[in-house]
Amino acid sequence: MIAGGGPAGMMAGLLLARAGLRVTVLERHPDFLRDFRGDTIHPSTLQLMVQLGWLDEFLALPHQKAADLHAEIAGRQVTIADFSRLPLECRYIAFMPQWDFLNFLAAKAAGLPGFTLMMGHRVTALLPGGGVAWESDSGTGEIRAPLVIGADGRHSVVRAQAGLEVIDFGSPVDVVWLRLSRLPDDPAPAMSHAGPQQGLVLIDRGDFWQCGYVIRKGSFDDVKAAGLPAFRQALAALAPLPADRFEEIADWDQVHLLSIRMDRLRRWWAPGVLCIGDAAHAMSPVGGFGVNLAIQDAVAAANILARPLREGRLRDADLAKVQARRMFPTRATQGLQRMMRRKRNAKGEAAPRPPGFVRLIACWPVLSRLMGRLIGMGFRPERIRKDPSHEPG
Repeated sequence: MIAGGGPAGMMAGLLLARAGLRVTVLERHPDFLRDFRGDTIHPSTLQLMVQLGWLDEFLALPHQKAADLHAEIAGRQVTIADFSRLPLECRYIAFMPQWDFLNFLAAKAAGLPGFTLMMGHRVTALLPGGGVAWESDSGTGEIRAPLVIGADGRHSVVRAQAGLEVIDFGSPVDVVWLRLSRLPDDPAPAMSHAGPQQGLVLIDRGDFWQCGYVIRKGSFDDVKAAGLPAFRQALAALAPLPADRFEEIADWDQVHLLSIRMDRLRRWWAPGVLCIGDAAHAMSPVGGFGVNLAIQDAVAAANILARPLREGRLRDADLAKVQARRMFPTRATQGLQRMMRRKRNAKGEAAPRPPGFVRLIACWPVLSRLMGRLIGMGFRPERIRKDPSHEPG
């Protein structure tokens, strides 16, 4: 039983069902249509589509490609991550709405005999002896299972119910997201991505710009109190777009707050319970690691757990193996994100210069290839085993 139909939950459910297991995924929302969720599909995830034989079909979905990522430093564009030399079939990031990605996985999983997806069903409690209680708009119920995988995000009910300890690393910032129209004569940041430019990120989504504006942690009410004109002016001062474009922001309902968290569980499991993805480690949006780290967790979990689940001999040691395999890339990725974020003073104001690590990349362009590998593939990329009953060596 899997709580949460995000990238980690859907991929884990698909792979476990593919291994011959009966799997039920409970997703609390009635659909996947929620804007401004993580939508960077990294080369490592695209390689999984290659393994599954679905790449061409997957890339037929609307997306934009970025073969490198850039930032503006001292008035010039600097390549932060270059994916062009990765030893993979797809040497680029694909920007794709997460609902398209999840609908694709759901459609593929629906063809497997053991897979069930229950939308609009919320996990409310863990059951003694294994399984969960759930509720929906139409009633309540229970599902008994030898294993509950918590893939229900950074506010995970599963990890709270299991009493798993969270190590919180804090975050000095939040991000507000919004859309702006994209016109043919707009200046195009190289390869679909520009930023961070003093706290502004622009992502080319084809017919619109997805804009992320970094603010001091907990200051969104202050930003709103200053009024829309001041907000539009602050954005226009940073963006390479005409100032009048920001007149499209006519209401605060167009502006969405993402409260940034960075944490991880000290232990990802309890008897009969395992957390993966954001439920095990909430990531900063820096580098867009979250979705792809969650997908890698799901692959590792399926590789390690399919056989003992199928044979009815799941042990705590098997759950610990998943954490042991995925803890290093989690720690390393969070460490890299802390190196990449801009320092701030006691008032939460950003330092005038980019982080030293980013400045080092600007001075030594060859480092952009290393960053391309770390962002594009991660610290420990996973491969779907041809026979998921075998554990990774």
